[in-house]
Amino acid sequence: MDMCPERLRYELLAEVGEGSFGKVYKAREVGEKRRLLAVKKFNFSMSPQEAGIPPSMIREVALLRKVGHFNHPNIVKLLDASAESVGSALDLTLVLEYIDQDLSTFLSKAPACGLSRDLVKVRSDVMQQLLQGLDFLHTNLVLHRDLKPANILVSNHGEIKIADFGLARIHTFNIALTPGVVTLWYRAPEVLLNTAYMSSVDMWSAGCIFAELFLLRPLFKGYSEVQQLQKIFEVIGLPSEEEWPQESPISYSESLGPRGSVTKLLPNLDQDENDLLFRCLSFDPSRRISAANALAHPFFMKL
Repeated sequence: MDMCPERLRYELLAEVGEGSFGKVYKAREVGEKRRLLAVKKFNFSMSPQEAGIPPSMIREVALLRKVGHFNHPNIVKLLDASAESVGSALDLTLVLEYIDQDLSTFLSKAPACGLSRDLVKVRSDVMQQLLQGLDFLHTNLVLHRDLKPANILVSNHGEIKIADFGLARIHTFNIALTPGVVTLWYRAPEVLLNTAYMSSVDMWSAGCIFAELFLLRPLFKGYSEVQQLQKIFEVIGLPSEEEWPQESPISYSESLGPRGSVTKLLPNLDQDENDLLFRCLSFDPSRRISAANALAHPFFMKL
């Protein structure tokens, strides 16, 4: 039994994951609540020759503390964070609410034939809660920048929570935005083209996730940035040269995909489903739908 004596007290139940910096455990709180917890334990060398705590982890803790004050139901909660020096190393422990599975695992359990029309409510619930979380983040100028099924948690009660804020940033007008963000299959064209971007990058990722709720596989599955662009343009059509961002270091080429606008992105989608997907996957980020406007889309008015 491993206890946290002065802070939130818990007992470790099982190791559920391991990364390059540490391990993740399922735990149970000691006391009256007895709630399940996710405990992440990391160990970093603090010697001058080592890098120390990665900036992404510092940023994640800071952002989770910032948004945690609002107690939003669709954002994973950081319940405790502590650091302890052990010789020339630093042990960092994060305690978060425990959620049963991520969206990737949830979709992997779906029937091979896919989520049926009878389960349209599942898609609606997932997207509605995801968009509510994104609307909250964007209203508070937070860009998640790595939205994908593995970073969306799904409880046994159908609660959706956005997690993993290692790449998240507070958006300011003079922010230095890095191009290597968002897992490749969910990366917006403006990021692939190494041009300026804003909160609409998260809405592109949300659109990719929306499509995955129907396909049960990633919509754009490229293995390089150029191939990813080609996969995107095969579906949405190659934009005109006038629409191509002039500041992009990648030159416009008709070899990237078929020309012409596309009005129906996926077969078997009804009008509202297709329209919401179309608005999320607009090449021009200024025309891409916002989370707030997406929540008012007719797709969510069906049920």
